[in-house]
Amino acid sequence: MKSFKIFPRTAIPGLRAATAVLAGITMLVTTPLPSSGQASKPAKPPSQTSTPTSSNVLPPIQLEGSATLQHLNQAISWYRHSTTGVQAVGLPTDAIYQDNTQSLGAEAVRLAFQSARAESALIAAQQKGTSTSENSSEASQQQNLGNLQAKTSARIADLQSQIDGLNSQIPKTAASRRTALVSQRDSLQGQLQLQKALLDAIQKMMSFLETNGEAGGLEGSINQLARSIPEVLGTGTTAAKTTPASTSAKPSLATSGGLIGEAMALYDYMRAVREIDQLIRETNYTREAADHMRTPLRAALRSTIQRSDQLGSQPPAADPQTLQSEQKEFKQLADRFRQLTAALLPLSQEMVVLNDAKTNFDAWRNSIARESKYILRSVLLRVLGILLALGAILFISEIWRRITFRYISEPRRRRQFLVLRRVVISFLVAIVLLMGFVSEFSSLATFAGFITAGVAVGLQAVLLSVAAYFFIIGRYGIRVGDRISVAGVTGDVVDIGLVRLYLAELAGTGVDFYPTGRIAVFSNSVLFQTTTPLFKQIPGTEYTWHEVVVKIAPEGNHKAAEDKLLKTVGEVYSKYQHAIELQHSSIERRLDIQVRTPHPEARLQFADDALELLVRYPVEIRRAPDIDEEMTRKVLQLVQGDADVKATVSGTPKIRSAIKG
Repeated sequence: MKSFKIFPRTAIPGLRAATAVLAGITMLVTTPLPSSGQASKPAKPPSQTSTPTSSNVLPPIQLEGSATLQHLNQAISWYRHSTTGVQAVGLPTDAIYQDNTQSLGAEAVRLAFQSARAESALIAAQQKGTSTSENSSEASQQQNLGNLQAKTSARIADLQSQIDGLNSQIPKTAASRRTALVSQRDSLQGQLQLQKALLDAIQKMMSFLETNGEAGGLEGSINQLARSIPEVLGTGTTAAKTTPASTSAKPSLATSGGLIGEAMALYDYMRAVREIDQLIRETNYTREAADHMRTPLRAALRSTIQRSDQLGSQPPAADPQTLQSEQKEFKQLADRFRQLTAALLPLSQEMVVLNDAKTNFDAWRNSIARESKYILRSVLLRVLGILLALGAILFISEIWRRITFRYISEPRRRRQFLVLRRVVISFLVAIVLLMGFVSEFSSLATFAGFITAGVAVGLQAVLLSVAAYFFIIGRYGIRVGDRISVAGVTGDVVDIGLVRLYLAELAGTGVDFYPTGRIAVFSNSVLFQTTTPLFKQIPGTEYTWHEVVVKIAPEGNHKAAEDKLLKTVGEVYSKYQHAIELQHSSIERRLDIQVRTPHPEARLQFADDALELLVRYPVEIRRAPDIDEEMTRKVLQLVQGDADVKATVSGTPKIRSAIKG
């Protein structure tokens, strides 16, 4: 696991120059200013005193500032990752584990900083007396500046009091002495301005040192790291403002139902488990780093205790100098013991806190893993249920298809059942998939409502055609082979689709219809259009009515002509009468109305210029041209071979359709 290091920074060149300037200003400040009416005295140079150092009887401690900073960086990095590295998955216990992680992480960081400060004091104590004069001056810069600021402030107050005193004396002094007092006041005001400028420079330098962490090397680096986590080490309102709020638990998708929701929840749980595993490894690494920092401290503490035991087991000395030396060594051992325990105890406590954090992570991971097992089992059961449901639907579809082909022999009815099978099976599959995958039915209902409205507007003609399809295939609907007339087109139905109707177009006039070789396509919605009527035969009938029309002369025997013409038509009709009667019987079985049996019948009516004799007779649609051709021959033979009929009929007979189209 990688961690970054922050090493103690050396003095900045600009800061050294500023320090040299302030050193010169210090001599100016420490020089006493002359009082009113006195001359200034030269200042004595500072005495060069040296601090006596005692012999170091204690062994040095193997501590390095870089290791201390590395430990602090690792603790801070672990704290950042532990408090923000795991996203809540929606379990009620997430908030508890997050709060525990927040409090334990903050406590571990505080203990790490407490130990680091104690280690910094130990390192500084070891380096005391052996460090260079440059390091000593850098270590005492903050203290010197503080003393200089206090002296400058006191000098400013003294000058201000002298100026106030002169201001009160000048109005009361004689004119001959007033000029000297005014000059002295002006001189003091100049000194006051200089001292204020000096105080401003000192304050800026102290602010610069505090900001850039140059107070004491390692101590300054520790302070700089402390400022990076004010939510842990801050005080007052600053800490309250910067304390991160615990992440609120999001609603779990697993509780909303649906395969998609559960799969997404399972993915979130697995991701959270991986993140917690990463935090556990990082916690172990941080604990090992703390244990590594504790090793030299424990060795030094052990040696200190052993040395104290050795001194305590020695017989009391009679020599006063020896006693004084032993007392001094005991004092050094006591100081060393306090310093070591001040650094060692926080490290031990930090390790305990890290162990608690690891236990908290383990419990959190076990909670999520246990819940993920339930969700995984639910996902597998739901997938299995969907597959079983789809298998059952496909099994029903196959059974439906086999029953249709086995028990329904009529092609039209078989096609209707197969179309109905596709619709029902598709609907059931959609319902199974919808209930299996969708989790939020309320949102789905709203979404489906808007989608349905848009589809109804955009696909109005298509939906109308689909609706008309179910009317077309109904009991009295259209079937393949029917001859219909729609929108002025007459033809035989060749196919009925879900949205379209296909006709083999027929052309001709009167009774002479023949196929044109074209397919006319109409939308099923034509059934609902009032301006485009649709005509078809009665269900189960394949015949239509034709009529033989002859003109009767006014002086002719129309009664004899009517009987003979009706007899001739009856002879032709008798050849296919049985097929027509069968169709009529089918009509009576299907419809609840009584229909007269079709047979040839004669009618005498007035025309524009003469009387007309009509003999109407039924013909089979598929054989209509052949029947009309035979009927034409028979009627011509009658008119030309019978003298009475020939004398009665005027003009050429005609055969026409009794029903248009």
